Amino acid sequence: MGMKRRDFLTVALGSVAAATTGTATGTAHAAAGPVQLLNVSYDPTRELYIDYDAAFARYWKAKTGQDVTVRQSHGGSGAQARSVIDGVDADIVTLALSQDIDSIARTGLLPVNWQSRFPHNSAPYTSTIVFLVRKGNPKHIRDWGDLARPGVGVITPNPKTGGGSRWNYMAAYGWALKTNGGNEAAAIDFVRKVYANVLVLDSGSRGSTTTFVERGVGDVLIAWENEALLAINKLGKGDFELIVPSISILAEPPVAVVDKIAQRHGTLAVAHEYLAYLYSKEGQDIIGAHYYRPIDPAAAAKYAAQFPKVDLVTIRDFGGWDKVQAKHFADGGVFDTFSHK
Repeated sequence: MGMKRRDFLTVALGSVAAATTGTATGTAHAAAGPVQLLNVSYDPTRELYIDYDAAFARYWKAKTGQDVTVRQSHGGSGAQARSVIDGVDADIVTLALSQDIDSIARTGLLPVNWQSRFPHNSAPYTSTIVFLVRKGNPKHIRDWGDLARPGVGVITPNPKTGGGSRWNYMAAYGWALKTNGGNEAAAIDFVRKVYANVLVLDSGSRGSTTTFVERGVGDVLIAWENEALLAINKLGKGDFELIVPSISILAEPPVAVVDKIAQRHGTLAVAHEYLAYLYSKEGQDIIGAHYYRPIDPAAAAKYAAQFPKVDLVTIRDFGGWDKVQAKHFADGGVFDTFSHK
């Protein structure tokens, strides 16, 4: 990534000073009374932010003397973005893809250049998309092509409401494009066949994990890597296997302060530093421990063994999220032409 570990927090905290200079409502360094933040996040980050919130509260208390409590809200990323647009008072959003935060920025709640305010385009961790299958892999699923076979029950969330589900869709689409020599019609037809095999379209990624792991529905779960590793190591040890497709996608979940709401709450400074601390040594270690891929080189090396190597396409290969959203997921887009169960 071109940035040494010690520089991550320096750059991130520098953005706090720049963002809060001259903003009286954002000043929280005078050990004022307790403060509360609301982090509106996407589906699978519950465990990550439980641990991170506790670590940040200790850090902030030691630095300022002020107590901070962070409340969490989780759901499909698209639905979460709409909830903020519709009035949920989020000081912070930590969503699955930049397009969802862009949609909030278009309302004026935060600047349109929000991605420039923290390192790595405001994405303090990355992930990718893999498959989770049942022990023994009874349907012999090895790659994306197997998900279109008759008789294979697929579980994936609804890309109309979730962010991970859009990454899932685009990973499948990217594989199909490469497999079919760039033939777009053939790629769309392949993805259509995969969705014809989908048994349940949950609203978000955690709902799909519950459907597959706890309810026992389906033969394969298209999953965030962190969700798949969580299921294997914590939720059902010995009951599941990880399958890494030949091609997947680089998922970059971004974070942002919702300036107008944080200013109204008087939490601008603590909200900025809450996100900046994700880039610290402790923040990056917590990220790796929860199966997200850290961007800090030292943390990435520490946790490298738990992450499979995979050939990754990026959303930029398809023209970026605005183009992808309009083509595939907007009302009347490609996804709306699919039949859904």
